[in-house]
Amino acid sequence: MSKSAHWRAAKERIHQARLAAPFAVLGVAIEEDWLVGIDYLPRGTPSLAPRSLLAREACRQLRAYLQDPGFRFELPVHLSGTPFQRRVWEALRTIPSGETVSYAELARALCTSPRAVGRACGANPVPLVVPCHRVVATHGLGGFMHAREGVPLAIKRWLLIHERR
Repeated sequence: MSKSAHWRAAKERIHQARLAAPFAVLGVAIEEDWLVGIDYLPRGTPSLAPRSLLAREACRQLRAYLQDPGFRFELPVHLSGTPFQRRVWEALRTIPSGETVSYAELARALCTSPRAVGRACGANPVPLVVPCHRVVATHGLGGFMHAREGVPLAIKRWLLIHERR
């Protein structure tokens, strides 16, 4: 998915809350009793007060993470993806705050390729809760949200700096 396609998909999703963060507006998508999406929306997107108890709790936990990068999310998450994507996303949840792992290292651990890991990271529906920003290139930052430049990389840099406090 291209960067513009990612932003377009995020804008089309129905959010139950939108929370301003230093790097973007976080669109929170809830289905039934599950968190199903967190979208990075452009700064300046209007905030939206939570429309459900779970959206309120998701916003509370997102704020807690923004205050304390070591905060551990405890939200009911429904990860809709292929079995391979879900396997990668579960591995991402084991990377501690303030640490990174390379696409190559994660690929070796999962017996796959770095490119496949990158595609799964880019398809992550609940970033921050599933911390795909903690996966970096062997030499450098790598990509983020299927992009290799621009706003997505600025978001990834902000998150990594925030977690190294």
